[in-house]
Amino acid sequence: MPPVPLLLLDLDNTLVDRTGAFRQWARAFLPEIGAPDSDLEWLMDADDDGFANKMVLAEKIRDRYLLDASLEDILAEIRIGVIEHLRLDPLVACALEIAAKADWLPVIVTNGTQRQQEAKIRRCGLDRYVAGWIISEEAGLRKPDPRIFAEAARRAGRRLGGSWMVGDNPAADIGGATSAGIPSVWISRGRRWSEPRFAPTCTADNCLSAVYEVLAS
Repeated sequence: MPPVPLLLLDLDNTLVDRTGAFRQWARAFLPEIGAPDSDLEWLMDADDDGFANKMVLAEKIRDRYLLDASLEDILAEIRIGVIEHLRLDPLVACALEIAAKADWLPVIVTNGTQRQQEAKIRRCGLDRYVAGWIISEEAGLRKPDPRIFAEAARRAGRRLGGSWMVGDNPAADIGGATSAGIPSVWISRGRRWSEPRFAPTCTADNCLSAVYEVLAS
């Protein structure tokens, strides 16, 4: 039998709706500090879809609302709030089950801190649907560095050849997969591809569609 291929998957905004969880946290946070609901979009912009430096984000929040809390306390509140509002979409669980039944090995490849990203995985129950995960802080490698994909394959006891990468971030996920020499599916989330240097093998609206693209290959 041929070896079981790897299905490498991003975590935030691919397997879980991190932006939606941040929005829910922000909606609850603003009235707690006496800020207007209209500031929600300011907070969303400051978060930059999760890519803003977290300490800089905490500093912006403290300075805008003149909070007495330390940056560490604000950062901890954001991180805890995001985790508390995360939910596993049943369609994502379905997609992972379909991939496993089709003899693919799902493995998460994510940037971030070990504690935060692993807490997200376990909070949503993703640990029941994937074979494992690799997190940039622990690995000492960060997407789009192609070595993190090779390391994920090594830890899974598989060859990287024949693997696919699924993710929503053009640079980290698709650019990384391109550098690693593996095909990819970009989860567009309603966006248009604009990066001229490389492109995904396929584009999908969500994780379930992305898995079907991989299986169809």
